[in-house]
Amino acid sequence: MNIQTLTNRIKDDPILNNIASFFENELYLVGGSVRDILLGKDYTDRDLIVADEDADTFSRRVAEFLDGVWIPLDEENKIYRIVLKDKINYLDITNPVENSLEKDIQRRDLTINAIAVNIRTGEIPQVCVPYVSDVENKNLKAISEQNFVDDPLRILRVFRFYSVLGFEIDEELFSILKKYSEMISKPAKERVEYELMKLFDGEYCYLALQKMDECGLLEFLFPFVKELKQVPPNLHHHLNLFDHSIETVRQIGVLYKASKESVKEHMDSVDFGGFSRLAHLRLAAFMHDIGKFSTWTIEEDTGRHRFIKHEDVGAKMCVPILKNLCFSNKQIEYISYIIKNHMYPSSVVCAPEMNEKVMMRFIRHSEDNVIDNILIAKADRFSARGEAVTDEMVEDNITSLDKLLNYYHEVKDSLAPLPKLLDGNEVMKMLNITPSKRLGEIMNELKEAQISGTVLTKEDAVSFVKNIGKF
Repeated sequence: MNIQTLTNRIKDDPILNNIASFFENELYLVGGSVRDILLGKDYTDRDLIVADEDADTFSRRVAEFLDGVWIPLDEENKIYRIVLKDKINYLDITNPVENSLEKDIQRRDLTINAIAVNIRTGEIPQVCVPYVSDVENKNLKAISEQNFVDDPLRILRVFRFYSVLGFEIDEELFSILKKYSEMISKPAKERVEYELMKLFDGEYCYLALQKMDECGLLEFLFPFVKELKQVPPNLHHHLNLFDHSIETVRQIGVLYKASKESVKEHMDSVDFGGFSRLAHLRLAAFMHDIGKFSTWTIEEDTGRHRFIKHEDVGAKMCVPILKNLCFSNKQIEYISYIIKNHMYPSSVVCAPEMNEKVMMRFIRHSEDNVIDNILIAKADRFSARGEAVTDEMVEDNITSLDKLLNYYHEVKDSLAPLPKLLDGNEVMKMLNITPSKRLGEIMNELKEAQISGTVLTKEDAVSFVKNIGKF
């Protein structure tokens, strides 16, 4: 896309055109939305620089004009957001750094994010003109090495853009990333978490993880990577554990792209953490085997590598790691759950008889995560192709997992939630106990009995609880 096409698209933007028509200020669209226009993508966020009026005053005037909601994002740096009535489009408005557009441009991280366009005239400042070709040529280049020292989070942002856009990282930029990678410990953990989730939301996430490892960044963020690299290939895995984890992330993306629309819709849903299930599943895939190193044994007689209960160990290990990175409780709960259950679907389909009762039990257990569980199991299967794994074994496993997924799609609309036959207060009163670990165990056993069909009514539940309460 040439510069004239870029300026035409900005002039055709009804929101920007409205502002440019009503306000006579010197206004520039800058950053990600300009990049997206150059890439032919749609955009809903617009970053504006107002060069000739205080951003606070100007943004309030724009909010009133557009009947939007005015939000101060950063009073110190004068950054203000206007959320429009559709609650989809929004504007971020600020003043240029040191009241100089050129200095503002030179303070940014990458050339692809440093292109400004005057929304009234369609002109691109001369300082930005060379950067247009970096977008067109799909190159990630640094504006300045010092900018990464000033804000080391930009190191991680590079890999986020690499993951989302698939652009090549310039050699000079990669040297900068390698040089300062250990500085990633300096930014606030909340900012790091946000960039990580953006990264795991990207189509090229697996490549970004490999590049992060090449420059030493990955081990600073995820120290368990050192342990993953120590577990070698074996009869069931053609890759070492680190490469297997990366390949599992890749396979999640492959499976997602090949899935039917109902699966994609589920994986695109934002149910926790402000990011899609797909992004969280990719992160869980990256971490799904972190319990293997500490459970690793080799049988003396057979030489077989064993990792007994690694899924349980890994599910517990991920909690402090993710808490340290300021992930929310719901995000941690989901990722821990996926790690703990990543082998569950394959164990279901390996049952002597995979009948409807067996499949329904899996669905009831998995609740909202049926699709997620099956995708991680399929990705794990495709990522482990050691000498002992035949093509027939893989094909049989995937076919059975697809059968399980198809059955879920057939019955999901008719599934009613399991009725709550007894609550915790009723159980405590019946057994004369207080809130405790034992109460939780009893409630779980009651749910298991409902899923298996041995408890159907409230009377069944009362008898069941009274019976297990004796022990």
